[in-house]
Amino acid sequence: MMLGLYRAITTFGSPIIQAYLGRRIKAGKEDPARFGERLGIPAMPRPEGPLIWLHGASVGEAMSLLTLIRRLQDALPGVNILVTTGTVTSARMLADRLPQGAVHQFVPVDRIAYVRRFLDHWKPDLTLWAESEFWPNLISETAARKIPLVLVNGRISPRSFKGWSRVHGFISRLLGGFTLCLGQTEGDAGRLRALGAPSARSVGNLKFAADPLPVDPDRLSSLRAETANRPLWLAASTWPGEEDIAWRVHRDLAAAHPDLLTIVVPRHPDRGTEIARTLADQGARVARRAAGEAVDDRHDIYVADTMGELGLFFSLAPVVFMGKSLTAAGGQNLLEPARLGCAVLHGPAMNNFEDMAQRMGAVGAAVSVADSPALSAQVGRLLADPAAAGDLAAKAGAFAKAESGVIDRLMDELAPYLAKLGGGGGAS
Repeated sequence: MMLGLYRAITTFGSPIIQAYLGRRIKAGKEDPARFGERLGIPAMPRPEGPLIWLHGASVGEAMSLLTLIRRLQDALPGVNILVTTGTVTSARMLADRLPQGAVHQFVPVDRIAYVRRFLDHWKPDLTLWAESEFWPNLISETAARKIPLVLVNGRISPRSFKGWSRVHGFISRLLGGFTLCLGQTEGDAGRLRALGAPSARSVGNLKFAADPLPVDPDRLSSLRAETANRPLWLAASTWPGEEDIAWRVHRDLAAAHPDLLTIVVPRHPDRGTEIARTLADQGARVARRAAGEAVDDRHDIYVADTMGELGLFFSLAPVVFMGKSLTAAGGQNLLEPARLGCAVLHGPAMNNFEDMAQRMGAVGAAVSVADSPALSAQVGRLLADPAAAGDLAAKAGAFAKAESGVIDRLMDELAPYLAKLGGGGGAS
């Protein structure tokens, strides 16, 4: 009943949907040049041969799929890969990082006419759906066409589980469209089963298998020259309020480290101007990377508000605080700095990466800080004791390396589906 109501609302609510999308375009949250893709209008022909469609909501999900894409291409040479996401930021990132043979399209808005147009054109032979963005029309229409649909790296938080449990029949019907659900953890798999997934188990978190973020060696060399002999630390993927905390930490530590440089990489680079202005009003001497301002000894804060350079700053900074964990809830992927040799700190609000944070904390591979004073204490301790920072970084790197086998387990689960693609595809 609820699925029918949802279909009716999305079918007859076209004027409201169009107005909503119009506001997103004005806000810079849609790409006007590629807006047709959001209506299911393809930007390119469907290639001949088997095609695997992978969907991830945004940057984090899309980045976790890159290693899987390469393994799929190794297992099925010549296979076509279509990746869909819903955000402008993810599209920009994938433009630089997708391997040859893989293409990106924006996912269609979840309206039946748009979804059918998308599926009629692309005719996927296998769909791999990342994490937990369940679009009812996309899922039900894909399943109705007998296209195998596998949930990979599925995540159902306890809070989401509580919400979905209130509409158990609805979510059970959606999950019934998946031939297999693979949860990030055993807890996720259990919650998927409780919500009605016919087949759910865990092979581990796909984010553990990702490659290190890319680093431009020339830019890294230039930054090292600009910051030579200065103690520095990084507040990465920050959310509103965490930049103020980073400045507070800087002031707490400035007496002990007179040449201290604090680098801030906001989760959303378009906040760079606002962040720089706010910190300057508080007395910070700020340089902005997106404005082309080189950092020098006059600066306290370097706001690195550019796209695709987070790996660069992980490689530069020995000590990293991962944001969205003090003033906002959810956390960020701790393995990204771990893979690039950083001592990793994070706040308590790591509910999107709870298992990862707990396991890393248990083996001394990451340190949780409760608040601004605790962050100051830990950053100060690690800057004053490079050996301690190196030990924390080594444990983080070892943890990341030990968990990389998840991709092999995932490929084993997908093997029966891939075997069926060896002889042809939907557009052959």
